[in-house]
Amino acid sequence: MKILVLNCGSSSIKYQLFDMLADETVLAKGLLERIGLPMGIVNHTPIGKEKIIYEQPIPNHTAGIEIIIKILIDKELGVIKSLNEIAAAGHRVAHGGEHFKNSVLINNETKSEISKCIQLAPLHNPANLKGILAVEQLIPGLPQVAVFDTSFHQSIPDYAYIYGIPYEYYEKMEIRRYGFHGTSHKYVSDKSAKLIGKNIDDLKIISCHLGNGASITAIENGKSIDNSMGFTPVEGLIMGTRCGDLDVGALLYIMEKENIDTKQANDLINKKSGVFGISGLSPDMRDIESAAKNGNKRAQLALDVYAYRVKKYIGAYAAAMNGLDLLIFTGGIGENSSFMREKIASDLEFLGIKLDSNLNNSAKGKDALISTTDSNAYIVVATTNEELVIARDTMCIVNDNLSKN
Repeated sequence: MKILVLNCGSSSIKYQLFDMLADETVLAKGLLERIGLPMGIVNHTPIGKEKIIYEQPIPNHTAGIEIIIKILIDKELGVIKSLNEIAAAGHRVAHGGEHFKNSVLINNETKSEISKCIQLAPLHNPANLKGILAVEQLIPGLPQVAVFDTSFHQSIPDYAYIYGIPYEYYEKMEIRRYGFHGTSHKYVSDKSAKLIGKNIDDLKIISCHLGNGASITAIENGKSIDNSMGFTPVEGLIMGTRCGDLDVGALLYIMEKENIDTKQANDLINKKSGVFGISGLSPDMRDIESAAKNGNKRAQLALDVYAYRVKKYIGAYAAAMNGLDLLIFTGGIGENSSFMREKIASDLEFLGIKLDSNLNNSAKGKDALISTTDSNAYIVVATTNEELVIARDTMCIVNDNLSKN
C-alpha cells in the first residue's frame, strides 16, 4: 500500500511517498516553496536517485500538488508508474480543537469541522484544508485521512488546560491550552520506551521537541498530561522566531507605546522574537552557537535563555508527575546539538539525571541512549518522523474503513 503524506503550509508543501508494505520505505520526498510568489522552488528527492531542484511558478496549492503528482509518475524522475498505485493521502492538520481526539477519514463533515477550527489556527488550518481540497480535485475518489497535531494532547486534564480568564471564554470561544507537536511527541515516546526496553504504560516521560518550533510534553502512562504550547503554538519555550511565555501586560504595553495593531503584534511575537529577537542575528541555532563561540554576548544570552526555559519546564513537569523515568530530546536541535543537550541536562542532579558526555557528543541525528549507567532517569536522543506516523494512521484508518464496507 502506497501512501502520499502531505504537510501543507501557507506558502509551502512538504511531501513523502511511502510504500507501507515494503518495510515502510520512503520512495520519494520533497518540498515546494514560495507558493503564490512569482517564482516557486521545487525540491524533489526520489530515493536511490539524485536530488533535483528547479524553479517554476506555483500559483496555489492545487498547482503545487499537481506538480507533485506529475513528478511522482514522471518516467525519469518518478517512482511510480501511475496514480492508481497511490492508495490514500494522509494530511497533517495543525488544529483539531476539541472535536478531533484521533486521526479521521476525511469526508464532508470532517472538512466542515476543520473549517470551524480555522478561527483557532488561522495561520495553519486554511493551508491544510487547501491541500485536502486540491487532492480531492486532482485525484477524485482517493481516500484521505487527517492527522491532527492536537489530538495526542486531548488527554490533558481540565485543570492543566484551563486558563485563568473568565470561564465564559472557554465556553463561547473554546479558549484553552491545546498543545501541539502531538504527532512527534507520541512517536518518539513510543520509540524511546522500546529503545530502553520498558513498557510506556509504566513510565513518566518528558519529551523535548526542540527545533525552530519547540515544545515539551509531560507523558504519564503513555498519555499526554501537559504540553508547553497553548491555545496557539506561540506559548511556552523560546523558539526560532516565537517569543514563548510572555506577560500579556508587556505585549499590551508595547502595542500602546509603539502604536501597533493586532496584526503587527502577531508578527512581533511569531516572526520577530525568540532567539532571533534576542540575538538580533538569526533564528537558526547553528548560527547562534557559532556567534556565541566567537564572543557575541547577545548570541550567548539567547542560548542561556533558551536552555533555561527548557530546563524550567523539565523541572515543572517532573513535579507535575511526581518523578521522571525518561527524558527525550528530539527535533532539529534536540537531535543534532550535543552542546544544547548538555547545557539543558546539566545541574539536574536533584532529579537523579546524569548525562554521559562521551555518548552525548557522539549522538548526532541518530537514536541513542546518552545517560550514565547510574542515572536515575534515562536520557535518549530520538529521531522523530511525523510523516511516518501520518502514513501509519492513514493506512490503519483506510484499511479499517474497507473492512467495514
